[in-house]
Amino acid sequence: MEQELDLDRVVRQRIRGLRLARGWSLDALAARCHLSPSNLSRIETGHRRIALDQLVPIARALDTTLDALVESAGDEDVVIRPEPSHARGMTTWLLSRERSLHGVTVAKLRITPDRPAGAERLKVHPGREWFTVLSGTARLQLGERTILVRAGDAAEFSTMTPHSIDAHEGPVEILSIFDHDGERIHLHAADEAPRADDGAGRGPAGS
Repeated sequence: MEQELDLDRVVRQRIRGLRLARGWSLDALAARCHLSPSNLSRIETGHRRIALDQLVPIARALDTTLDALVESAGDEDVVIRPEPSHARGMTTWLLSRERSLHGVTVAKLRITPDRPAGAERLKVHPGREWFTVLSGTARLQLGERTILVRAGDAAEFSTMTPHSIDAHEGPVEILSIFDHDGERIHLHAADEAPRADDGAGRGPAGS
């Protein structure tokens, strides 16, 4: 029962917040959803129970959906508890839900010097990538260039240039943003790579 009351309160706050964000008075929104201003005022203040047949026109008038108005406000929609994914020389934690931020994926990566090296690991795909170094030093390979990116620094580059990111003289932790192609090439390739202890060989592991 308490949970229902909390959601009811959140729905009322959303209606009022969206109305004020548009600069509308009670009269203006009431006219758009065919309710009287007094009824709408009582809905916003909790003095009138919200009926489904009222929520639908209110949502439409506010240019949102019924689902958006009544979605849960619980912590599970806010807090992400990432589980590590391991490949040889790299551990990945996904810090965003799948393509939740305008089509991009945010991930934390820990790369160690035992990550397999080699020119065959240089990747090319459409788009751009960005990362910042949290600790250690990253060795960014861009075609024939090798660039050291140290803790506190960030790098942004075109992924149409053959590229890879490795650890330099010790483990490195980075925070990276991938678009759809970058996620598929780098993160999914790492998931599918053979593990160091599975006896399946020592092929490339990721990007």
